[in-house]
Amino acid sequence: MPYPLELGLDTFGDVTATTDGSLVSHAQTIRDVVDQAVLADQLGLDFFGLGEHHRVEFAVSSPEVVLAAIAARTENIRLGSAVTVLSSDDPVRVYERFASLDALSRGRAEVVLGRGSFTESFPLFGFDLGDYEVLFEEKIELFARLLKDAPVTWSGTQRAGLTDQWVYPRPESGTMTTWVGVGGSPQSVVRAAQYGMPLMLAIIGGEPARFAPYAELYRRSLAELGRPELPIAIHSSGFVAETDEEALEIVYPHHMAFMEKAGRERGWPPYSRAQYLHGAGPDGALYIGSPETVTRKIVRNLRLLGASRFDMRYSMGLLGHDHLMNSIELYGTEVAPRVRELMNETTHP
Repeated sequence: MPYPLELGLDTFGDVTATTDGSLVSHAQTIRDVVDQAVLADQLGLDFFGLGEHHRVEFAVSSPEVVLAAIAARTENIRLGSAVTVLSSDDPVRVYERFASLDALSRGRAEVVLGRGSFTESFPLFGFDLGDYEVLFEEKIELFARLLKDAPVTWSGTQRAGLTDQWVYPRPESGTMTTWVGVGGSPQSVVRAAQYGMPLMLAIIGGEPARFAPYAELYRRSLAELGRPELPIAIHSSGFVAETDEEALEIVYPHHMAFMEKAGRERGWPPYSRAQYLHGAGPDGALYIGSPETVTRKIVRNLRLLGASRFDMRYSMGLLGHDHLMNSIELYGTEVAPRVRELMNETTHP
């Protein structure tokens, strides 16, 4: 593995519930997220990411603002999006916001660009879903040019063109680490290779094994383009408790409620407990269980995909802050060291 192993966490800022079942406010949820990130930093984890959503279930609609607050209270952990919905944003503004975060965090900012698994931001900001493909194509092209330490000249159909335009502030290192988040589109995989951006595989359902062809396509595309090998990361949902049984029972009602609501919106068939247990099993996309169970699954899929980074979305529906903090603690103190140990055995037999 040419890149060092990295283990991170991310969240969409899911609105949580107290022990009596009442919902926590969006404001308190955001403050809790900051505390969760501080704990992740104290535990020595590599990355903390915030997703962008514009729905009542999620409190974080402006990740960069919350990440800036986190930057002021942390020392080492890298901070970024999970993901930035570039299609419904302006690439120049995204660049400026993350460059500002990079300054505040002393070079710890990262961006994960994607199209998002929800589309509520398109009508909210006045974009036509009929332009879904061209919006992302044009905006990622512009963002890639902004990353270069040079004035930008660009023209497209979805925003005003630029002529010899500098955009500020400039990162002290000259650029920012920028990933492309992919949910299963071969075209998106190839696009990441074309722009020389690392690949983040968002494995939120099905079997991780089915993403192996995408990882191979990415490596092959880089080689054909004459580019050096770049990192591949995995993003999936998970939760760690002392035992498998405890983790499964804690998460089940919250995950079930979320899947049922998403299913009604998207026309999916009813979600069953059997599907949940399969997802949490060896071949599924949920990393729910004891530290050893979660460790073994992370290691298996890192090896399977040739990936060097795993980011666990640790928030699951209305799961309370105390549960989330305990899961982060176990992930940082038991899962991360064990994953590093096992992956080191693979690298140095």
